[in-house]
Amino acid sequence: MVRKLLYISFFLLFTFSSFQQEDINKQKAELQNLKDEISKLENEINQQTKKEKESYTAVENYNKQSHLLNKLISKLREEEKKKAQEITSNQKNINEIEKQIELLQQNYAKYVTAIYKYGKMDELAAVFDSESFEQAALRIKYLQRFSEKRENDLKNFEKAKEELFVLKQKLRKEKDEKTFLAAEKEKEESGLKIKLTEKQKILKSIRNNKNELKKELQAKRKAEEQIKNLISKLVEEAERKKEEERLASLNQKNEKGLTNENLVSPSYDIDLSTAGFETFSSLKGKLTWPITGGKVIRKFGENRNQKLNTVTLNYGVDIKASGDLSVKCVASGVVSIIDYIPGYGSVIIITHKGNYRTVYSHLSEIYINEGDKVRAGSLLARVGESLEGNILHFEIWNSRKNQNPELWLAKR
Repeated sequence: MVRKLLYISFFLLFTFSSFQQEDINKQKAELQNLKDEISKLENEINQQTKKEKESYTAVENYNKQSHLLNKLISKLREEEKKKAQEITSNQKNINEIEKQIELLQQNYAKYVTAIYKYGKMDELAAVFDSESFEQAALRIKYLQRFSEKRENDLKNFEKAKEELFVLKQKLRKEKDEKTFLAAEKEKEESGLKIKLTEKQKILKSIRNNKNELKKELQAKRKAEEQIKNLISKLVEEAERKKEEERLASLNQKNEKGLTNENLVSPSYDIDLSTAGFETFSSLKGKLTWPITGGKVIRKFGENRNQKLNTVTLNYGVDIKASGDLSVKCVASGVVSIIDYIPGYGSVIIITHKGNYRTVYSHLSEIYINEGDKVRAGSLLARVGESLEGNILHFEIWNSRKNQNPELWLAKR
């Protein structure tokens, strides 16, 4: 029976280690893919002529690189966090085993002291020294149990020492891995700052070039449609999930216990539940501004571009940052999408209670991950730089209908 249990334990440990290794390999592959994409974009820039390097196309190349670097940094940050949790758990296990070893040592020390003081009584001596047959039987039984316990203590002591050695080796490895991840993250963060500086130089050289301004305007028009499509997909997913949950609930109430394959609720990579958050609709006219001290330079709806003499439709508002470039969440919600869209660069979409969503575009550094639960005032990112300066594009949607953000944001 014991041997069978050992086999089962070994099998479970081997299976768990296999799954863990598979997960590690997958993560390494994802990180390498991101690095490969960044290298490809870098090569494209290096092969361009001086004129091509000073263009809106080059700016978009740097925006894409920045987005990928943010993604890479985010993954490294997440891995570093996991590794820190593993180290804490491992250290806790080590402390527990060290306590077990200390207790076993104390018990054995007491046993040795007793033997030294009173000598070791064997079973034969116990029989002859007894006053009755019953007492002799009890003494023999006690001595046997005492001996077995000491033997088990010694076995447990050796086993605990072996476990302690393995755990300490694992802890050392985990600390080395955490140090490596921290160094990798720091290197990528430095790389991101370099990319942002290089992009600033290009923006400065083409800021007053009408042709490049037209390219940016065209990209923004396309970006608005892409954001609209992303919002529609999120709405469809929420509606589908709601219907699946309704059907699953009906299935559970079926007294006969009949099952239907179509009633099984699907699993999602991101939990989009907004339970526990405040109702977004109650915040109209009271929303926290996404950036402190920002000024709306392009309003909701139709806007005329004075330089190009064109009229464009704005699905949200453009807020020019002054001083503080921190982008904060306007209300509690779930980070549903972090994506790259040409014209708007890195984009964050947050789902709020009541089928509302907020969109934050033109971002440089990003500090959150998809699936994160965020509160009003939570730091999301930093405002990126475009041809017009540090401008945050901000939108509010109720289902598939876009709202005028100025009617929602708190007056100031």
